[in-house]
Amino acid sequence: MTAAALFQSVLASLPEIVVITGACILLILGQFLRKGQAPVLVWASVAVVLIAASVTLMRAGEAQPAYAGMFIADRFAVFFKFVFYLATVLTFLLSRRYAETEGIGSSEYYVLLLLALSGMMIMASATDLLSVYVGVELMAICTYVLTGFLRREQRSNEAALKYVILGSVSTGIFLYGVSLVYGLTGTTQLDAMAAAVTGDPLDPGLLLAVVFIVAGLVFKVGAVPFHMWIPDVYEGAPTTITAFMSVGPKAAGFAVILRVFLNPLVATSDVWIILAVLAVVTMALGSFVALVQDNFKRLLAYSSIAHAGFAIFGVVAGGADGIASVMLYLLIYSFMNLGIFATLIMMRNGDFSGEIIEDYAGFAKSRPGLALLMLLYLFSLAGIPPTAGFFAKFYVLVALVERGFVMLAVIAVLLSAIAAYFYIRIVMVIYMREPERAFEPALTPLVRVTLAFTAVGTIGIGLFPAWFLRLAQHSVLGAN
Repeated sequence: MTAAALFQSVLASLPEIVVITGACILLILGQFLRKGQAPVLVWASVAVVLIAASVTLMRAGEAQPAYAGMFIADRFAVFFKFVFYLATVLTFLLSRRYAETEGIGSSEYYVLLLLALSGMMIMASATDLLSVYVGVELMAICTYVLTGFLRREQRSNEAALKYVILGSVSTGIFLYGVSLVYGLTGTTQLDAMAAAVTGDPLDPGLLLAVVFIVAGLVFKVGAVPFHMWIPDVYEGAPTTITAFMSVGPKAAGFAVILRVFLNPLVATSDVWIILAVLAVVTMALGSFVALVQDNFKRLLAYSSIAHAGFAIFGVVAGGADGIASVMLYLLIYSFMNLGIFATLIMMRNGDFSGEIIEDYAGFAKSRPGLALLMLLYLFSLAGIPPTAGFFAKFYVLVALVERGFVMLAVIAVLLSAIAAYFYIRIVMVIYMREPERAFEPALTPLVRVTLAFTAVGTIGIGLFPAWFLRLAQHSVLGAN
């Protein structure tokens, strides 16, 4: 690589360099801070992300290939990076008091979140299976550690152990698929792999390789049959980390999947059949199993699985409109899911965790304003108009119908109706039950800011969905 090419590569990956450098500085800074100076860590972490976001915005424009075709900075990557920035900054804000309450407010906590962010950013820009692997592992290793950060709680340790074991298996499956692709095609570039997948006749060995690679990726988004880690990990991890994982890593997994489907060769192949089956089974399992959950975090875990299934329907639709609908879906999901998790984190006060659905009985009578916010997030997750969640699902369904997948659209609507029940059940507990115990939510200024920001996002996108859809479409069209 020449000096000019190296300089161009550094410029293209400058946001990632900023985040990784900031994490290293923060790790050193944390060793000099005294107890009680946790706010410095929070604001320093937020500053690192904001600097990276500014650099990303300044570098947004024409596609900039880097590192011999293994990395690209384009509008598609920029869109996803801002979703990651959103998830990370709001997680930092929610962590301020929660981390202190749980005794996990060390500098390593914030450093690991920043490094996980850098891994997701690499995934969004990766154009080679090897660079995908680097991003996936950087993100995964950090989230493994963060899941077990509640060292004194058995369920946190158990969740981290399960996550590590299953995550390692999925990584092995992914790498085996990569090795098969390289052995059969002599390349690990995503475009070259897409061209090989659509060859006629298709090599059975290559088809097996694609299945392994898809299996490794759908593990990250929580699709069936690689969903089994999600309920235990979501329940056992610190709630702030659960909120982060429900948005960031999921969006990063979809970024890689969509990057493959940006290739028109894949869009015209029969690969969509595998994804269609995955979408139906994933959404069905998430919707039905969530109906019997009493723990709020486990219910949101199965809700996350169901939403992953719905997003995969957009991948099945393919084309610019289908991919844009998934991108919009993930953006909206970030706002409403972080909002509902913010209400969960707000409930953690003293010996009250707020993780049991029955804890919210009569919440509307004691805290009508907060209950109204929960109603907004739950209705949006259920896809009830005029919230943003409704338009997230609507545009995916439109993409399906326009591509001729009418039956899949009908199935998606029916499963959404089933999924709406368990959200409405929580609303009934909040509004139609008498309070069983008195409690005081930990409504700190930063939690208020998070709730306000997510509420504005959930309402704002619902009021102006077409503008955000055009933004997503512009990001798709400018990706190549």
